[in-house]
Amino acid sequence: MKTKLENLILLALLAILPGSILAQESNANQSFAVHEDVVKLGMTAEYEDTCKELVGHLKKHNIQEARFITASISDNRYIYVSPIENMADLDKPLFSTLSEKMGKEAMSALFNRMDKCYDVEHDYIITLDPSLSYQPQGINQTPEGQDYRKFHYLYVAPANRALIKEKMKAVRDMFASKGSQMYYRVYRSGFGTRGEFYMVAVAAKDQLDYAQKAMANDELIGEDGGKIMWDLFNNLLSYEEFTGQMRPDMAYAPMN
Repeated sequence: MKTKLENLILLALLAILPGSILAQESNANQSFAVHEDVVKLGMTAEYEDTCKELVGHLKKHNIQEARFITASISDNRYIYVSPIENMADLDKPLFSTLSEKMGKEAMSALFNRMDKCYDVEHDYIITLDPSLSYQPQGINQTPEGQDYRKFHYLYVAPANRALIKEKMKAVRDMFASKGSQMYYRVYRSGFGTRGEFYMVAVAAKDQLDYAQKAMANDELIGEDGGKIMWDLFNNLLSYEEFTGQMRPDMAYAPMN
C-alpha cells in the first residue's frame, strides 16, 4: 500500500494548473493517471478517517508539491486522479517534504493503517477526448455545485473501435443539434486498463437532479435521437454504470 499510495500522491504532484486540477478549459487531449482503492465495506470509516488525516498533515505543513482530488464510487471504490504529460512523470521522487515535516516513521505508520482497509488496488491511465465530449461552453470537469457523478463505461471490441467512435460522434452531434442540457465528458481507456472502453462522466447536483436532466433529455431527443443512442449501445461489447460523489473533504490543494 505504501508504494501504491505514494504513487497516487506522486501523480497529484504532477498537477500544473493554478486552480482545481480538474477544472480545465481546454480543447486539448489530456491524459490522467488514476489510482483506485477497492475498500472493504467494513473498513470504510477507518479508510476515510485515515485519508482525511493525511490531508490534515498536508494542510498543516502546506505541502506545495501535492494537489489531488478524490471521488467515492457506489461499489466502494475510491478514485484519485491527476493529469500527466508522459510516462516519465511517474518516476519523479515522492513525499520527501512531507516525510521531513511529519517524520518518516509517522508517515509510514499512516500508510500502514490504510493498508489494512483494502485488498485490491488499480493504477491506469485515461485520456479526456474533447472531440467526443459534449459541453458547449467548454470542458469543465468540476462544475461548481455539481458533485454528484454518473459514470457510464462503454466497452469496445477492438474490431469495432472505428465504428464505435463514429457512433459516439453521431450522438454528440445529435445532442448539439437538439441543444441538450445533458452535458458530458468522454475519456478513452489507456495503459493499464482492464479492457478497452470509453468512460462517459455526467455531473449533477444530486440523484434527483440527474434523473430530471435525463428525463428532460429523453423528451428532447425524441424517438429519432433514441435510435441514434441505441445504435451506439447495440454495437458495444458491454456496458456498466456507476454512481459516484466528488469528495472535497478528501482532496488537497496547497495554499499560495
